[in-house]
Formats: sequence, C-alpha cells, structure tokens
Amino acid sequence: MNNILVASNVTKKFGDQIALNDVSLAIPRNSIYGLLGPNGAGKTTLLRIINQITYPDSGEIIFDGELLQPHHIALIGYLPEERGLYKSMKVGEQALYLAQLKGLTKTDAKQKLKYWFDKLEISDWWNRKIQELSKGMAQKIQFIVTVLHEPKLLIFDEPFSGFDPINANIIKDEIIKLRDKGTSIIFSTHRMESVEELCEYIALLHNAEKILDGKLEDIKKQYKNNLFRVGLELENGENFLKLISEKFDVSSSQYDGHRKQLDFTVQLPSDDTRALLALLSSKASVNSFVETIPSANDIFIQTVQQKNEHE
Repeated sequence: MNNILVASNVTKKFGDQIALNDVSLAIPRNSIYGLLGPNGAGKTTLLRIINQITYPDSGEIIFDGELLQPHHIALIGYLPEERGLYKSMKVGEQALYLAQLKGLTKTDAKQKLKYWFDKLEISDWWNRKIQELSKGMAQKIQFIVTVLHEPKLLIFDEPFSGFDPINANIIKDEIIKLRDKGTSIIFSTHRMESVEELCEYIALLHNAEKILDGKLEDIKKQYKNNLFRVGLELENGENFLKLISEKFDVSSSQYDGHRKQLDFTVQLPSDDTRALLALLSSKASVNSFVETIPSANDIFIQTVQQKNEHE
C-alpha cells in the first residue's frame, strides 16, 4: 500500500451545481501533496468529503487500505481555511478540550500541549482568551490542535493565512518535520511559492474536474518549452543580437555597453542546444546559459487557460 488515501471517481452535487465530477487521485504515503485550483474548483468539497463532513453522491475514498469509515477521523487532522476557535474561551482550556475530542486523555493532552507550546514559544498564552490574540497567534493554536494527536494524514487548507513571513517559515519547517517523521500531508493553497517549496506531488482541479496530477518534478519537465536565459560578455552586442535573432527566437534582450554584457532569453526549436552554444562560444565569453523551467504558478495559469479555451 504505497498510498495513504485513494479517491476513486468521486462525484458530488449540491442541487444542480456539480462540485466534483468523477474525480480520482492518490495521495502517496509520507509525502506533501498539493491540492490546487481556482476558487470554486472543488478543493474544499473534496477535503470535506475526506473528513466525512459531507459525503459523495458516488465514488469511494480508501483510507489506509480500508473504505473510509467514521473511526478514521481519529487518524486525520484537518486545519480548514475557515477557522473554528471559540473566542471567549481561554487558550489552554480550549486546546485541552479539542485535544480530548481527538481521543487524547487529559494527562496526555497536557503533556503534548506543553511540548508544542514550548516549541513555538507561546507558553505565556495559556490563560489568555482567543479574542485577545491576533489572527496569526490564533492560527498557531489551531495548528497545534490539528497536529497534536499525531494523525496519519494531515490536511492543511491555506495554513499560512494570517502569518507574517517569520511565523510562516516556522510553521513551514514544522510541516516538513512532520512529513519526515512519516505523516502524509494534503496541502491546499493559492500561494504557489509554498507549493514550490513544500509539495512533491500536485493535483489541479478546475470546474469540479481534475485536469492535472502527478509528481511536480515530472510535470515541470512535461511543461518545459526549451527556453534558456543567456548571459554573454562581448563587444558590439547589438550586432551580435541581430545575428542571433535571425537564427533563433529571441526575447527579453538587454545590452550594457559599458559592461559589455548582453543578456537575452532564447527559445530553441528542439532539445539540441549544441548549435547555439557553438555559435555563442565562437563569438563571445559565455557567463551563463540556464534553462528556464516553468514554475508551479506558470503551469497553473497555463493549464487553466488551456482548459477554459476548450470549454
């Protein structure tokens, strides 16, 4: 069993509105899996089905080798985009209450909470009320109660919302540590830089359908378009640029005559770069020759645009 969770042909409607249309995907164990898509794509509906908040009209979810059942809730941690802390309760009181709902004894909950409060340096928050905390501070509490019971699967929906860059990095590091200890993670976000940093696999939902999934590294290779950034040192850069432009598709060019530095982007007709490198080397000193790999954000935009054009 290489997958912690497998969704097979999941369909969900709300009245006449199709929220998910025959969606299938597999979440590998001990991985961070990015669930991406525009607003209204069906991401939250799928996460709510996995958490048994709602149920599919058809299809099935297999969790840890078994058909998803109520007792699996204890093995899943869910941090929803819409937070759910009780503002008038004290931090420690609420954290203990939520920990016990996840099956921990009061003694175990106190022990684990002390560990996490010390780890995130928030021990002095214990007797403060939630309403006294900033959004980012409350988010730390919600993160703790989500991971406290050490579930097999963690689901984070926009986990960095409300965090400043420093605290976002702290939580990001903790997510990676949880993965390294064996936890499987579904990560839903609109922050593509976080996808680049964290996710090994992604799935892209659009208009209730899955339109892309797989290992992020492999997907990037599929979307390569033989685009290279080139930096040269030479005299008469303008003339050389004209020569290059007659043979190749050149864009984003800039020549600094004082530094004798020519920078440009070129798209090659094939993967064979030898002809271009030979020409460059014969005329100039090559300072850089770097292939431009599309980012997760580039792939997201391109795939959604292509899908819209065909609909």
